Amino acid sequence: MKIAHTSDWHIGKKLIGRDRSEEFKTVLSEIGDICREKKVELLLVAGDVFDTYTPSAEAEEIFYTAIKEIAKTCAVLIISGNHDDYVRLTAAGSLAEELNIYIIGNNLRKIPCLKRGKCYPVMSDSGYVVFENESGERVYINCLPYPNEARFKEGKSDESFSDKMKRWIDFGQRGNTDNSYPTIFLSHIFAAGGKASESEREIDLGGARAVGLNLFPECVYAALGHLHKKQKLGDHIYYSGAIMRFSFDEAGASKSINIFDLTDNGIENFEQAEITSAKQLVRLQANNAAGGAKVLEANKDAYAELTLNLTAPLTPTELSLLRQYENLVSLKMSVLENADMAYGVSNAEKSASQLFTEYYESQYGEKPSEELLGLFLSLTEEE
Repeated sequence: MKIAHTSDWHIGKKLIGRDRSEEFKTVLSEIGDICREKKVELLLVAGDVFDTYTPSAEAEEIFYTAIKEIAKTCAVLIISGNHDDYVRLTAAGSLAEELNIYIIGNNLRKIPCLKRGKCYPVMSDSGYVVFENESGERVYINCLPYPNEARFKEGKSDESFSDKMKRWIDFGQRGNTDNSYPTIFLSHIFAAGGKASESEREIDLGGARAVGLNLFPECVYAALGHLHKKQKLGDHIYYSGAIMRFSFDEAGASKSINIFDLTDNGIENFEQAEITSAKQLVRLQANNAAGGAKVLEANKDAYAELTLNLTAPLTPTELSLLRQYENLVSLKMSVLENADMAYGVSNAEKSASQLFTEYYESQYGEKPSEELLGLFLSLTEEE
């Protein structure tokens, strides 16, 4: 069975206020083209379809239009991420299923099993689904949308996070305890050892919310979402990464979706099919406005973050010169000879915990406790 893995679409996300709707349309159309060219039978989307709980009508239209086209090529299985309101995301589930598109939220709804295409679900219960293709090849998908106590409507208890994760993962594996089918673990979590990027909110504190690799079920492939940098952990655990560059620390990074054959021998013919239509992000430097204009002109097809190392503040005329460049998204400046005139570090560069810690210290004269900081991060992780 030919399977593709993608995640973290974040439809509707802006780049420092810059609307990217047309770019989302182009990139999602390219993903459909890749699935068609590679003869993908099942596409797995590992969460964060949207960037917010309440996506705009335009963002939803982009999603519905793109996923409908992709489903003409292959079956699609989607789980919700921490940025998705799983109730809202699954609301159109009964309509989507008519198109061979299946969406699983934290209610872990059973998927109806009907033959609607060349690859379709043949067995399902809460937290898992088995797909079969025309050749009779089957795959067991253990589905775990972004997990926490609130989303699963569980009260507080003395159970550790690791014990909860093991229980949630084992629940999704219960339909394949005898390993009758090869298992893919599809989830939206922070796996221990994963590397985050600037575009992600902090998702653990001291590793407390990281999921140990020892908790993963026995599987041939773990298709993860949550981290925007594509990466591999262990022998078979993959983050496909976000489909676009959402922060400037990913300048120069390639974007792709994972594609592989699931065979009797496990995973074969693994490849990362590059997404070429995603706009490049570049970090540029210059020592004056004229130099800045020159490097912006040379990179006019990319979104740019420009840092100017100056000996004097820019004049209004120089600022006007730079603002003529539509590709300039972020302008950073420092005056080198006079520290008193230097521009401070932008709050946009600081993490959520840094901002909270600085505010707390300004109000109370001491750093917040680890418990209080952890509570703050737990409140921001789903925004």
